[in-house]
Amino acid sequence: MKSSTLAIRRKLPRWALPLHRLARYKGAHGGRASGKSHEFAAMAVEDMVTDPSLRFVCIREVQRSLKFSAKALIESKIRELGVGECFEVLNTEIRRKGGTGVMIFEGMQDHTADSLKSLEGFGRAWVEEAQSLSKRSLELLTPTIRAPGSQIWFSWNPENDHDPIDEFLIKNQPDNAVVVAVNYTANPWVSPEMIEEAERMRRVDPDAYAHIWLGGYNKRSAAQVLTGKWTIDEFTPSPEWDGPYFGADWGFSQDPTVLVRFWLADSRLWIEYEAGGVGVELDETPALFDKVPGSREHTIRADNARPETIRHIKGKGFAVVPAPKGKGSVEEGVAWLRSFEQIVIHPRCKRAAEEARLWSYKVDKQTGDPLPTLVDAHNHVWDAVRYGAAPMISKGAKKLWVA
Repeated sequence: MKSSTLAIRRKLPRWALPLHRLARYKGAHGGRASGKSHEFAAMAVEDMVTDPSLRFVCIREVQRSLKFSAKALIESKIRELGVGECFEVLNTEIRRKGGTGVMIFEGMQDHTADSLKSLEGFGRAWVEEAQSLSKRSLELLTPTIRAPGSQIWFSWNPENDHDPIDEFLIKNQPDNAVVVAVNYTANPWVSPEMIEEAERMRRVDPDAYAHIWLGGYNKRSAAQVLTGKWTIDEFTPSPEWDGPYFGADWGFSQDPTVLVRFWLADSRLWIEYEAGGVGVELDETPALFDKVPGSREHTIRADNARPETIRHIKGKGFAVVPAPKGKGSVEEGVAWLRSFEQIVIHPRCKRAAEEARLWSYKVDKQTGDPLPTLVDAHNHVWDAVRYGAAPMISKGAKKLWVA
């Protein structure tokens, strides 16, 4: 192993100190805005500066393009740490100048046991969003990264205590592992905006706050409305698909205004774009809607409870119409959503993914059993989808979108 004489000086957050010990496995889990990914990205750059021959792979369970990989974050850390002269940043990889080191970006679902052999000489692997890592992927990866002195890093926001990564690094932690828990409260560089967002969720939904911001397990998993129905994946709509369809939900005080663009095809619902925000003023709504491509060229069906808002947005050049709703419409909409074989959420749609995890039925306090009553929270994207699909839901026209 070759070593560089370059040295990087930077401030370490106190929670990250254990990650700088020598260990085969390193893990950091916790809530949003904790700085986990930023710390691992900085560590990756440091290791490649120190060892010009180091081969490094950044991994996700699913990765269709580099846009949603750690590549942009790694590049920002190279600039931030002032070591740009050490690297050649290419479209698909990052090379270490003055050596043979390289960093690549891979999706585990794109590999077979045979194709993973190409990673045997890599000295570092960093698995992002490790809560999504399948048992198969974990079992294939750990023996593959086996070069002398090699390490595998994992960063994740916990979802369920039986997820493979939690079974591996929490319940049955190997002796040669260092694992830390961290939340935004321990991040010295967390932004005021993130603190405000966390506090808002703490006030309106303590359970969701504990899961999303404090890194607790999702206690609502058994009562999730869309459990087993959704996944996150990149996709490009086909000309044969039905759509695009647009639905809008209006915000009230603590609730967000949301616009969603979606498609129907192959017995699946495809969530392609979203725009949303809490505290969006009426005159700010057109600019919000313009963030969704095609919003001025297609009909938008919206919550009919705000006719004055609909009139205002129509006056700004949008074809907004009220979506009919009445007794039983919510239940019909839920049944329609659950009728799909799968709901595919594009990675750019962060709010849709979060609500898919959190939208739930009420739970009996004594037994823990789900009740047939919906919790009126984390449903704004799905309300927007229901409004956008109102004609199809009311007609029961599943035949229109099943291939």
